[in-house]
Amino acid sequence: MVKPVAQRTHPHAEATYRVIPIDEGAFAVEVSIPESLPAKVSPFATEADAEAWIAEHRRRMQSENKPSRWYRSSGSSGTKPRGSG
Repeated sequence: MVKPVAQRTHPHAEATYRVIPIDEGAFAVEVSIPESLPAKVSPFATEADAEAWIAEHRRRMQSENKPSRWYRSSGSSGTKPRGSG
């Protein structure tokens, strides 16, 4: 009997985003993922540019919410191990 595979969500699916001002009038996006340290993506010339990046990143995470696209077991890449002929 085959056990059903538990579906995992993309690590960024639960991310929270915050636009923060940085040097010389530019902006950054602070990305917080549960159980990880926050990361900053920068620079963005305007707050609107940073918000647009957030919207696009969320859109990509929703469209990539298929485990086979970002979780692979070892040996599933389609390549043969060295020495196997």
